[in-house]
Amino acid sequence: MADRGIVVKEEMPKEKVIKIGDFLKFINSVNPRKSLFLLGMLLSLVTSGASLIVPQLTKGLVDTSVLTRIDTKMLMTLLLAFVAQLGFGTLGGFFLRYVGEESVKKLRENLWDHLLRLPVGYFDENKSGESSSRLVNDTSVIKDLVTSQFPNFITGGIQLVGSLIILVWMDWKMAALIFTAVPLIALIMLPIGRMMSKIGRQLQAATAEFNGEASEKLSEIRLIKSSNGETYEEHSGRRFIDKIFKLGIKDAKIEAVLQPIMMTVMLGLFVGILGYGAVRVQAGTLTSGELVAFLLYLFNIIAPATSFALFFSQLQKAMGATQRIEQILHTPLEPVGAGEDFDVVGQKLQVKDLSFSYDALHPVLENISFEAKPNTVVAFAGPSGGGKSTIFALLERFYQPTSGTILIGDENVAALDLTDWRSQIGYVSQDSAVFAGSIRDNLQYGLDKELSEEELWRGLELAYADQFVKDFPEQLETEIGERGVKLSGGQKQRIAIARAFLRNPKILMLDEATASLDSQSEEKVQRALDSLMEGRTTLVIAHRLSTIVDADQIYFIEKGQVTGHGTHTELIASHPLYSTYVQEQIVNA
Repeated sequence: MADRGIVVKEEMPKEKVIKIGDFLKFINSVNPRKSLFLLGMLLSLVTSGASLIVPQLTKGLVDTSVLTRIDTKMLMTLLLAFVAQLGFGTLGGFFLRYVGEESVKKLRENLWDHLLRLPVGYFDENKSGESSSRLVNDTSVIKDLVTSQFPNFITGGIQLVGSLIILVWMDWKMAALIFTAVPLIALIMLPIGRMMSKIGRQLQAATAEFNGEASEKLSEIRLIKSSNGETYEEHSGRRFIDKIFKLGIKDAKIEAVLQPIMMTVMLGLFVGILGYGAVRVQAGTLTSGELVAFLLYLFNIIAPATSFALFFSQLQKAMGATQRIEQILHTPLEPVGAGEDFDVVGQKLQVKDLSFSYDALHPVLENISFEAKPNTVVAFAGPSGGGKSTIFALLERFYQPTSGTILIGDENVAALDLTDWRSQIGYVSQDSAVFAGSIRDNLQYGLDKELSEEELWRGLELAYADQFVKDFPEQLETEIGERGVKLSGGQKQRIAIARAFLRNPKILMLDEATASLDSQSEEKVQRALDSLMEGRTTLVIAHRLSTIVDADQIYFIEKGQVTGHGTHTELIASHPLYSTYVQEQIVNA
């Protein structure tokens, strides 16, 4: 079993409280299409203007019409205003929605690209399910605000402000009644808004936590079933679900109270104005048309005002989502694109005084030094947990060493372009990672060109995998399932080796690639590995005695240190623990 060490803690940026200005800057950072946004806003202004004209036209229609005659010209003008409101409102709403959808699309693209470029340490510390929740769920919260609530808020705000101005102009005494409700609404909204913000953040965090837990457990469903762990996981999952439920109920209670309060306030305002207006009409200080217009303007105020409660609730949730997304976006990336390209063919790999620890209290490697000459095989042996796999992780530059250097020729590996460096390494691990998809997809994964059928089959042939692939009815198009569950362990390993052949690496790293296989599969995989190792600088971690015996150099790793090195014969003579290690291999063979 390969040693994996202790999980690294990737330094995360400190959280900061997101304000509305920060949220708007965040949305603006994805470069929304401002010209289309302005066009949508202009059309919305026209729509709002039409909605402000309609009550005035209605006032004229009521005041000038009698039972026997309706003002046809006024009626046609009113119908035209309705058509303009409908047409421009539809176009304006679509353009604003389009800008919102496009902005969130860019946000998701930026976040997805950023996640792919984060160092391995970030994923050691954070569950992949939580990260995917940020990518899907949190961006959906922002999407709902930007594409739906925000356009409605803008158009509603224009209607509300315009209606208030016209009402003051029409009759300031009637308008004064409306303004009496403003302090009352503010007293309701401010404390409730703070509560909704807090609960919204807790709800999104709990959802992301559950998503991470569910993703991890479902990916290991075979372990759960083979261990009869269903009952335990049922209880574990229900704890997460119950936590989300309780937070959701708290959120629902607040929204359930908020909407009726707002409606009651607005309805009371409507009844008050209607009663006061009726008295004014009877007294002759207000016409029937003016009262009707006043009530229509009041509807222009009530409808947006009641929806503002939902907008501010969604805004608080979106700012919480923004806070978590920005935390990811401010996590430093791997240094891709920084450094020079370097051809490693014919160059000696040297590791000098390499030390590494995941934290200060647990050193994993201490002053490791070794070298691998071109076209040689260097093997690493020793007890599990000694740090062998960590050496490979440092060579792949998944982590940065605490001290020491890795050289290829005379070049420091840290100064080379990361993508170019990794493109020259072939890494075959014990678990032989594959993706859901076809065999063809997995063979070509990571290659920058489309391979021909002949090239693909040649790679499979070199890996002794061509025969079992031909036996599948769909051959190269065979779907292998999540993590290759439809293939045996030996078949997955040979697919991984075929992929390494097609990658044509210059440095090959084999991390116990045959440790978990049966003897028949191990024999085929080993033959494939022997072919793959020809003409390449190879580093291998293996318990298989023949691989160790045939290596040009063997480094024995104990507790993060090299306690001996040399050929198999030299170590047998000079290193008692290695000699014991070999004897155990012979006994267990």
